[in-house]
Amino acid sequence: MTHSQVLQLQTDQHFLFALLGVSCVMLLWCLLFTVVCYVVIGLFSVVLTVVISFINTLGVIFLPHPVWLFWHSSQRRTAAKALMRLQDTYQLDTNTISTGELPGSSSVASLTVDDCFDLGKVAYSEADYYHTELWMAQALKQLDQGETPGLMDTVTILEYLSYSIYQQGEVERALNFTKRLLELDPTHQRANMNLKHYEYLLSEQKVEAMEEDERRQKRESRGQTDDLLKYEQLCRGEGTGMSEFVSPKNVCILLQTFNVFFVQIYVSFTEISEKGRFLLYHRLRRATVHDPQTGKLTTAHYRVSKSAWLKAYEHPVLDKINQRIGDITGLDVTTAEDLQVANYGIGGQYEPHFDFGQKGELYAFEESGTGNRIATWLFYMSDVPAGGATVFTKVGVTVWPIKGTAVFWYNLYPSGEGDYQTRHAACPVLVGSKWVSNKWIRERGQEFRRRCGLQETD
Repeated sequence: MTHSQVLQLQTDQHFLFALLGVSCVMLLWCLLFTVVCYVVIGLFSVVLTVVISFINTLGVIFLPHPVWLFWHSSQRRTAAKALMRLQDTYQLDTNTISTGELPGSSSVASLTVDDCFDLGKVAYSEADYYHTELWMAQALKQLDQGETPGLMDTVTILEYLSYSIYQQGEVERALNFTKRLLELDPTHQRANMNLKHYEYLLSEQKVEAMEEDERRQKRESRGQTDDLLKYEQLCRGEGTGMSEFVSPKNVCILLQTFNVFFVQIYVSFTEISEKGRFLLYHRLRRATVHDPQTGKLTTAHYRVSKSAWLKAYEHPVLDKINQRIGDITGLDVTTAEDLQVANYGIGGQYEPHFDFGQKGELYAFEESGTGNRIATWLFYMSDVPAGGATVFTKVGVTVWPIKGTAVFWYNLYPSGEGDYQTRHAACPVLVGSKWVSNKWIRERGQEFRRRCGLQETD
């Protein structure tokens, strides 16, 4: 190899090394830019969530339309489901929700045609044709009233509406909406196919006869169990209110049905309600439940709230609270769980459940060594303008949250067996924000304070 060839080879190598170096630098810059963008978007999402939570604590209805496009699809889906949960529980029609005219609210926020369509589409993606029909019909109604749509058009809304009605067994109504669609777009391929199918079903009498009342009842029950339907009725106040049992002095009332007490007790809770609420913001996390199969904590669709735990040494008021609970109940609170503080925003709820671990839940509370949850003490830390009641589904009792009051009940019989009449739930918050705290008292330490009975239900 000649000298000039060697120089050329060295030059080529230097060029390749320089090119490789530039490529590495550019790759690093791209990675750095991606990481920075991810962090910035993440921080924006966190800040947005905190702002929304703060607005909710002020009791303002936050309809997410202004930031709807910035939300992840999962957040949109969660918000839509919460809105439909409120709609069902409190039997609100779509127009009331769309115009923002909710009971207990002074908000003037409203939903657009596109918002209504999005709600219907979320329901459609879950094969929930009942809610699909309701929200597509509302979107169509607002269009007919002259509202200017953003991205949606009448044809698209009619397609979803007619199909959702068909899926609920009302072929003739589905046919009528399909005909209206074809008047606007005669070449619509799916609509023309559906039209022939609907006409065939009607002409051949393939549609099973069903009374209108029966059909409506079937739609509106949405396949819910009797327990959940009872829960919703109690949330609307269609049951026995605790106020009927409370004396004028509001001291302490015992319901003999299953040993539940209503107590109005002021223990300087304002301080922990205000200061503690602010200090807890960074600690609040999505509430969890025990998985009955694994015993591990996990989130669940039937419990929607955020919670955090306060240890007795974190605030002087907490010692007073623990002492007062022990004095009133006569139970040992040294083995009790830490005070749990929970916040239910709009749509936040906890469907019917038991606080105690049942026999089938092999791992329930095993790790603590302090036994099952013998009793529950529940504080109400805020008033709630609408919704948010505590209901006992087995005995038909509704307790409305009043700041400064508390509810106490035994989860177990003296024998240690679970009392299944204590099945209870937290109703969805319709307006405002609900703050509660609870103390779960355990079995250990109660041996001589609540002696074991000889019979299972003693």
